[in-house]
Amino acid sequence: MTIQDNTELASASRLSAQVAELQRFYGLLPLPPTEPFALFAWEVLSRKALPASRDAAMANLRKAHVLTPDAVVRAPRATLEAALAPAGSLELRLDALRAGAETFRRNRNLPATIRGRLNPARRSLRLLGQLDAAGVHRMLLFGGDHPIVPADPRLFRVAARLGYVSAEKRVVRSARHELGVLLGNDPHVLRRAVVYLTHHGSLTCTDREPHCRVCPLASECPASDSSTGSASP
Repeated sequence: MTIQDNTELASASRLSAQVAELQRFYGLLPLPPTEPFALFAWEVLSRKALPASRDAAMANLRKAHVLTPDAVVRAPRATLEAALAPAGSLELRLDALRAGAETFRRNRNLPATIRGRLNPARRSLRLLGQLDAAGVHRMLLFGGDHPIVPADPRLFRVAARLGYVSAEKRVVRSARHELGVLLGNDPHVLRRAVVYLTHHGSLTCTDREPHCRVCPLASECPASDSSTGSASP
C-alpha cells in the first residue's frame, strides 16, 4: 500500500466520522425521494428554498396526492398553489413542476432509463431542462442508484473548508472525483453523506457568516476560527 493509499484511507475514515457527527447533531434527516418524478418535484421545491420550506411543500403535495405526472396535470391550479406556497417563488415552481410532469408523461420509460445504465440515464436527463447540474447528479444518485457526487456548491464548500478539496476546485469535475474517492461507490453510504454535508452547508457552514461557534466540526476544521465565529471561504 502506497503513502497516497494510506492518506486516502485516513481521509475517508475521518470524513465518515464527520458525517456521523453531523447526523448526531442534526438528527435523522429525510432523504430525497428515490422515485424519479417525486425527486424531480423535490428538486423544483429545493431551488433557493430552506430545507424546512421545501419539506413542508413536499408534505403538502403528498397529502394532496399530486406526486405523479398525471396527478400534477389533472390537479386544479389552486390545489398546486396551496401545496407549493411554503417554498415561495410560486409561479416559477408551478411552471417548472407542470413542464416536468408533461415531460414524464410524454416519456413513460424515463424512470426506467434513469435507473438503467449510466450513460443512457445521463443523456435522458437532458429532457428535464428544469434541473441544474447538481439536480441531474442527484437524480442519478437518488433516482437511479448511480454512485455520483452532485456538483452542489454547498457540498463542496463544506468539503473545501474541511480540507478535502482545494477551494479553487470546489465546483469542478476534479473536486467531484476527489470526494467520490473518499466517499466510495456504495450509493446508500454516498446518499447519506451528501444529505448531511449539503444540509450542513445550507444551515451552519453557510457561504457568508458561517456559524462556527455552534458547528460540531469546528474543532477539527482547518478553516474555522471558533473564537470569532467565522470561517475562511
